[in-house]
Amino acid sequence: MTLLSKTGPGFAPAKINLTLHVTGQRGDGFHLLDSIVAFADVGDRLSARPAPVPSLRVHGPMAAGVPEDGRNLVLKAAAAMGASAAFTLEKHLPAAAGIGGGSSDAAAALRLLSAMTGQSPPDHPEVLGADIPVCLMARAARMRGIGEVLSPLALPPLPAVLVNPRVEVPTGAVFAGLARKDNAPMPDPLPTFDDPRQAIAFLATQRNDLEPPARQAQPVIDEVLTALRALPGAALARMSGSGATCFALFERPDDATEAARLLAAAHTGWWIAPTCLS
Repeated sequence: MTLLSKTGPGFAPAKINLTLHVTGQRGDGFHLLDSIVAFADVGDRLSARPAPVPSLRVHGPMAAGVPEDGRNLVLKAAAAMGASAAFTLEKHLPAAAGIGGGSSDAAAALRLLSAMTGQSPPDHPEVLGADIPVCLMARAARMRGIGEVLSPLALPPLPAVLVNPRVEVPTGAVFAGLARKDNAPMPDPLPTFDDPRQAIAFLATQRNDLEPPARQAQPVIDEVLTALRALPGAALARMSGSGATCFALFERPDDATEAARLLAAAHTGWWIAPTCLS
């Protein structure tokens, strides 16, 4: 697997599910997905140095409640590689937010340890978490299977605003709330996109099957989506992953920046980030 990153191996960008079709469920309980994933230019930052005993220190504006022990995927990733390091995680992404923060942190740990030791990451990183394979790529892709079947995708940069109302949505409860688990996949092959307008037009014909049960679990998601759709220039608003983070897509970066400013003034308690997805 190619190890890519937007701004260095220790950057852990937010993962955004632009679409998320739940197409089945395996006998072991894992759900089958068909999803277009893109990555933001906002995220966490992880550093590592060799140490005889593995450790993790978490700080930053979103550090509250993030475990520093073996429950954290960073340390699980290190254990999977049989490597020991002292990690420092600067946490900027909200936790349990449907944007793969923990998985992206773990992918950054695998990249750092690979550079430090010369070892390759595990052959099946999805064992650590379904989002970790695509987070290792850290670039736009079509994600199928339980997350391990990846096809790089040529996606034009998409200006966006990310919003999380600072509520957690339990992933298990959202999947359990699905009306059905054998929904239709996306078309194959996917169309090509020459510009943001074409990409957004196609994305608007697709869906996130987890959005209805997540909205039922956390009705504030409805408020977020309504606010995003009302923003000047917003071409599409949808929930990412299992929620509660939602996004709006724009055709021009300036529109996304101004929309984020307007939204932040109106909703001071929300986590809001203008970004570019690719």
